[in-house]
Amino acid sequence: MKPVLHIHIPDQRLNLIDNGIILKSYSISTARNGPGEKENSGCTPRGWHYVRAKIGSGLPPGSVLVGRRPTGEIYSARLALEYPERDWILSRILWLCGLEMGFNRLGKVDTFRRYIYIHGSPDHLIDGTPASCGCIRMRNAEIIELFDLIQAGTKVLICERENGDQLPEMSLCL
Repeated sequence: MKPVLHIHIPDQRLNLIDNGIILKSYSISTARNGPGEKENSGCTPRGWHYVRAKIGSGLPPGSVLVGRRPTGEIYSARLALEYPERDWILSRILWLCGLEMGFNRLGKVDTFRRYIYIHGSPDHLIDGTPASCGCIRMRNAEIIELFDLIQAGTKVLICERENGDQLPEMSLCL
C-alpha cells in the first residue's frame, strides 16, 4: 500500500498515513469559504484526489511562485507590505486533481482546472483557522518536508466529517 494524505477540514490537519499509521501530522489552513467543489467558489474541494504535479523542487524556503513559476523573490515582511493583495504561494506546490467524475473532476467542479494546491504560505497565516482562497496552505518547512516524502500520484482524501480521528478506508487508496 502507498502513503495517503488525509486532509480533515474541521481539525485543519493534514496527515500522512501509511498502512493505517499516521507518520506525520501538520497544521493547515483550508478555504475561508468552507468546503465545496464549484469553480470560482473559493472553497476547498472534498473527496478523493491525487497529486498530479510536484512543483518547486530545490527552491529555497520562502520562494515566491506566481502562475506555478518562481519569481526569484523570497517572502519577507517588506515584500508583503509591497504587495498586500497577493495570495502568497511559497516554497513548493502539490497540484491536486480530482478522482470523482462529476463531483471534483471535469465540468464546473474540476479541482485541477481550479488550480487547487497544497502549498507553502507565510508561516504566521497557519493558525488553525480556514483562511485560504480554496487551496490547502502549509508552513514552509512542513510543505518542503512533505514534498520530499511523497511522490506524484499520491492519493489525497479531503473530508469534512466530524470524526476526524477515524482514518479513511485504506482499501480505497489503492
